[in-house]
Amino acid sequence: MKKMLSAFLLLTFALFFSQEKKPMYWQDIQNFKKLDQENAPPKDAILLIGSSSFTKWTDVANYFPTKTIINRGFGGSRLTDLNYYANDLLNYEPKQIIIYCGENDFADDDKLKADVVVERFKTFYQKVRQKFPKIEVDYISIKYSPSREKLWPQMKEANKKIAKFMKKQKNSEFIDITGVMNDANGNIRKELFVEDMLHMTPEGYKLWTSVMNPYMK
Repeated sequence: MKKMLSAFLLLTFALFFSQEKKPMYWQDIQNFKKLDQENAPPKDAILLIGSSSFTKWTDVANYFPTKTIINRGFGGSRLTDLNYYANDLLNYEPKQIIIYCGENDFADDDKLKADVVVERFKTFYQKVRQKFPKIEVDYISIKYSPSREKLWPQMKEANKKIAKFMKKQKNSEFIDITGVMNDANGNIRKELFVEDMLHMTPEGYKLWTSVMNPYMK
């Protein structure tokens, strides 16, 4: 009886720990791994890493028909998430990496200082460079989503500082998409966003494409 009880308790503990809460976006990363197992990712592709502005760009290959793209945007990820999953996200053989992330860091904590986000990006950039010392690595500026207007000052400061950092790095560019999303008066074109005023319409992505094209390898 005691042996049966012990076995039952062991099984209960095993089930409990197997159902332990996984880190945020863990499943997204597992889905990427499954995709890679089912279809070997191409070499010398352009690897997109970042948050939902990439995640929702599901037809990105149609915007760049002459390029080979691997899109690894996931959820509402922050730079902290990119750093946490760096080994998984960098498990490819790309010729170029383009990053869009940082917007959600501010949304997650509206008191967050720009310098914190800049340091988070620098940390990820160094992780990229440790594995890929020579390939092109570019950063797309944080867009000014209308739903996050109160965060624009911090975002603008972060963009400015990341741009300055990237200018000093070899084989690196800061891709500024903010200007093309403004009207003639310098105001954000709200019609480029879907109802949530956060994510973009196809026209928004078309404008991003026009800016990104010259940087694509």
